[in-house]
Amino acid sequence: MPSTPLLLALLALGQPGAPEPLWPGKAPLAVGDSPTDRPELTPFLVPAEKANGAAVVVLPGGGYGGLAADHEGKQVAEFFNKLGVQAFVLKYRIATKDRPGPLLQAPLLDAQRAVRTVRAHAQKYGIDPKRVGVIGFSAGGHLASTIGTHFDDGLKDGDEIDKQSCRPDWLVLAYPVVTMEDGVTHGGSKRNLLGDKPDAKLVEEFSNEKQVTAKTPPTFIFQTDEDTAVPAENATRFYLALKKAKVPAEFHVYAKGRHGVGLGSDPRWTGGDTYSATWPDHLAAWLKVRGILTQK
Repeated sequence: MPSTPLLLALLALGQPGAPEPLWPGKAPLAVGDSPTDRPELTPFLVPAEKANGAAVVVLPGGGYGGLAADHEGKQVAEFFNKLGVQAFVLKYRIATKDRPGPLLQAPLLDAQRAVRTVRAHAQKYGIDPKRVGVIGFSAGGHLASTIGTHFDDGLKDGDEIDKQSCRPDWLVLAYPVVTMEDGVTHGGSKRNLLGDKPDAKLVEEFSNEKQVTAKTPPTFIFQTDEDTAVPAENATRFYLALKKAKVPAEFHVYAKGRHGVGLGSDPRWTGGDTYSATWPDHLAAWLKVRGILTQK
C-alpha cells in the first residue's frame, strides 16, 4: 500500500475508481452479453477541496471499432482533474467480433446515459449539474457531436437516472468525425456505426452538422491540418453550423500534427512532434472564459 504522502499525491492527481455499469441489467439494444456490449463509466475524481464543481464525460476515439482508452481517455481525465474537474471515462459500445455492427443508436444511448448518470449523482460527486460537459476524440468526437445535437430533457419512463437531462452544458471536439457523407467522413467509423449500405435518412440523422440548432451546447473544437484520417472539413462543417445557429464556439486548427495526437504531448502518439501541444492550454482558457472552472 502506498505511503501516506504518496497516497495523498495520487489523490491530488485524481485516480480512477472502479468501472461502473451504466445499467443495472442488460443495456438497451444489446445483442449479447460480451464485455463490449456492457457499457461502463470509470470515475476519475479529485478531493472535494480541489474540485470546482464541473464535470466531464470523456469519449475516446477508435473508429467505433476500438477505444483509445489511454491517450484519449485516462490522460484526458487526468488533465481535467488538474483543472479541478471531476472526469468520467465512458466505455461505450463498439463493433467487434463478439458484438458485430452496425451499432446504430447504441453508442448514443450509452453517452446519453453517462451524462444522465453524472447528473443524477451530482451531490455524491460534488458536481454542479449545470456544468456537465462532454469531450470526444475522432469517432468519440462524432459521438460527442451526436449527443450535442440529439438530446432530451429527461425520459418519463425508466429509472431515476433516465429522468435527468442528457444535454451536455458544453462540448469539446478533438479532430472529430462529424458527417456521415462519403468523401468527407471516416469510412471505418461510418461502416461500424451505420453498416455497409445505410439508408439515406440514417446518414442524414448522423451527419451532425445538419442537426445543429440554437440549443446545441457551446463548443470548443481542435483539429490539425495534416490529419489525413479524418479531414478537417468535418470540424469545419460543425463550426460553421454552430455560427449559423449563433452558438458560441471556438475553433483551433494547427498546421502540424497527425491524427490521434491526444493532448499533443505524448511522443507515443505524436511521433515526437509536439507542435499541437498547446491546444489543451487554449481549452483551459476557454473553459475559464465560459465560467465552467469557476469555484463552486
